[in-house]
Amino acid sequence: MTAVQIDGKAFAAKLREKIGEKAAAFTDKTGRKAGLAVVLVGEDPASQVYVRSKGKATVAAGMESFEYRLPADTPQDELVALVRKLNADDAVDGILVQLPLPKNLDEKAVIAEIDPDKDVDGITPTNAGRLVLGMDALVSCTPLGCTMILKDMLGDLSGMDAVVVGRSILFGKPMAQLLLAENCTVTMAHSRTRNLPEVLRRADIVVAAVGVPFLIKGDWLKSGAIVLDGGINRLDPEPGEEKGRIVGDVAFDEAVGHVRAITPVPGGVGATTIAVLLRNTIVAAYRNAGLGDPEGL
Repeated sequence: MTAVQIDGKAFAAKLREKIGEKAAAFTDKTGRKAGLAVVLVGEDPASQVYVRSKGKATVAAGMESFEYRLPADTPQDELVALVRKLNADDAVDGILVQLPLPKNLDEKAVIAEIDPDKDVDGITPTNAGRLVLGMDALVSCTPLGCTMILKDMLGDLSGMDAVVVGRSILFGKPMAQLLLAENCTVTMAHSRTRNLPEVLRRADIVVAAVGVPFLIKGDWLKSGAIVLDGGINRLDPEPGEEKGRIVGDVAFDEAVGHVRAITPVPGGVGATTIAVLLRNTIVAAYRNAGLGDPEGL
């Protein structure tokens, strides 16, 4: 068996096309564009690249992009005041504070200030609680993208055994809740789980998000399993390389000949994240304008 490689870029492209249609319809209905505000504090190079990509993608989808770049020594009260200003701004439908914040800032306190109905990153306590309670929630982008990929591939997920390896608030925990909502039988595992190979061998669906390169070996996986690798790990450079290559949490070369389908790293799960952020923004815009949820997203 040779696994199907799930093309996250192609999935994201189809999703962005739908988002563009919904964004145009929103503008027709309301007379304005949906708006996403991104706040970046500090000079982290990776965050700067990511924020730039988000801005370009937002504009390309037919939405308004608002960027706020603040110095690393920005006081807590100044950042909180900006978040509150964006909460009150009717032109802003989604707010994203780029993480991590500089160590002088209280990250949890800042997140708690974001209006849950504009929390397009799905990280406020309110949206986390809504997800657990089965209420309408804005959900963290990468796990939501994984769920959308699975449903696109398999349709009904009811009754499937799923293992989520990782327990972060941005990925592992919401991933487990989303799979439960799809009527999967869900096991949460992590880097300290005993007998992890045994746990994984019974899984129809494996979602890896633990941040340990090649943690999951090919022979730990059930034949025919669907594997979504959310790990993004940079290896040490080989001789002659300027940078080490990026790999996932799954030993891809071992798994690809054993499972039914798998996402590569890069080009898999991570490729969907910005597209799902745009999806959350247009959903928030429709809801905040009293238009209900846009169909087909």
